[in-house]
Amino acid sequence: MEKQLTVQEKNISDGVLNRVKELEKEGNLQFPANYSYSNALKSAWLILQKTTTSKSDGNRPVLQVCTKESIANSLLDMVIQGLSPVKKQCYFIAYGNELQLSRSYMGTVAVVKRLKGVKDVKAYCMYEGDEFEQEYNIDTATLKIKKFNPKFENVDITKIKGAFAVVLGENGPLHTEVMNMGQIRAAWNQGAAKGNSGAHTHFTDEMAKKTVINRACKMFADTSDDSDLLIEAFNNSEEKVIDDKDLVDNVDYEVKEEIKEEGNAKVIDIKPEPKEEKAGQQSFEEPGF
Repeated sequence: MEKQLTVQEKNISDGVLNRVKELEKEGNLQFPANYSYSNALKSAWLILQKTTTSKSDGNRPVLQVCTKESIANSLLDMVIQGLSPVKKQCYFIAYGNELQLSRSYMGTVAVVKRLKGVKDVKAYCMYEGDEFEQEYNIDTATLKIKKFNPKFENVDITKIKGAFAVVLGENGPLHTEVMNMGQIRAAWNQGAAKGNSGAHTHFTDEMAKKTVINRACKMFADTSDDSDLLIEAFNNSEEKVIDDKDLVDNVDYEVKEEIKEEGNAKVIDIKPEPKEEKAGQQSFEEPGF
């Protein structure tokens, strides 16, 4: 079995590497600084060796169940976007005999920051009592945040009015997305957890920010004039489903990264809730953010 996996890895990895080199030579690919696609492929393969289908589907190894073509396409989508599974920027999920790449929130931000002119992506929650005003520019047909005056004493995850995200360029906002809690909960309701997972309950603010960031990033990416190849891979790996445990680990990791950047401290203690599994699909459910 080990010998078979080694041969399979070589065949698939070599095929992906050759395709990536062709695209790079043609000038269709540009990678983030310090991104090694060969190292990313090796890390992904190690993770794939431990990845299985759902319990209802027999917990079978995806490398034995999924087609070589779907495995290769998932790895190619990962590389084109410059994502790292080790950094929890993406996950591999089996749907029947098809392997698909699912991007995490952190992966979405990482890809959008690669688009032309993008410097960063920021998001904030508005709580009851905060001053918030948005303004519509009739000349550009765009919304912008006219006033936002958050107050520390208003922070209460049970009193979130909404959230907004801004895709920032060197000279200011490039795209702004605003959602009230009704819209955010409607988005959560699209997932199997229906917004009732432990993460949604205990970290409502983080989940609200992730929801509005994902919408802002998708809207901006789909209207950008960047490489069609990158945008296609971006849409192919749009967030689908993530195991509750992976979701917990991912939120934990993301918040810790935010702590490094913002200098704040948060305690993470999310207890995953059981979810129903669907036949032929891994027991991965993302809460629709």
